[in-house]
Amino acid sequence: MTLQATISARQPIPRDRFGSPYVVPPNGGKPVPYTRATTWAGTLDDRWNLEQWKMRQVAIGLADRPDLLLAVTTQRDDKKALNAAVQAAMEAAKSSAAATRGTALHTLTELLDLGRPLPTIPLDVVADLAAYETATAGLEMISVEEFVVVDELQVAGTFDRLVRHEGKVKIADLKTGASVEYAMGSIALQLAIYSRGVAYDHTTGTRTPLPDVDQEEALVIHLPAGLGVCTLLRVNIRLGWEAVLIAGRVRRFRKYAASGKLSDRV
Repeated sequence: MTLQATISARQPIPRDRFGSPYVVPPNGGKPVPYTRATTWAGTLDDRWNLEQWKMRQVAIGLADRPDLLLAVTTQRDDKKALNAAVQAAMEAAKSSAAATRGTALHTLTELLDLGRPLPTIPLDVVADLAAYETATAGLEMISVEEFVVVDELQVAGTFDRLVRHEGKVKIADLKTGASVEYAMGSIALQLAIYSRGVAYDHTTGTRTPLPDVDQEEALVIHLPAGLGVCTLLRVNIRLGWEAVLIAGRVRRFRKYAASGKLSDRV
């Protein structure tokens, strides 16, 4: 099957209310929710910097929106109202702007790799795409945006690219944030999961092995939005997989602790 046909055949994956994809077990039966690869990969994250950034964004949003500050003042005992005000403050601080632009860049690079026509785009985006083309010129695109499952963990997700690089088939992930430095730990876990996955067709419940994917190294295609630069980064997914297994033990412990079995009355 050609790259073009593989991608054009995609359909939305059924998900539960938490966004977890439904997957038919290997031996058949009723579909069950699998943990998202990004969720599993974030298990070991140190979220301190992220939480500090969120608090700063809320502060900026409240400063720019006196009406929201008034709402907080008058509804401080209403959790639902406070949550809504916090979310509105985040939006006022344009917290989602970078993510929106990043999503658009993902779509545009996908069209580019598939050889499809591009819409009219701003000049700074043209510069981003030109940088992307230059950085990825040495990669042979094998697959784009393919959904895979790792049944031993009951984890699933969609990788950005499967490429041939330096004679090996590798998972490649497109990142459009200003920096990937603080996220590299979870990225290594995420790409390690994808490297051990098998392609899954939710319309038939069938699994198809990927080509012999390198399980030592993956690639990050770092395309910081609006800067007109793109860099390829090597990621050690052998160590990433070791961390994936540690994350599994952490998740099992958390589940056990939440069950109330970790302690008892004296």
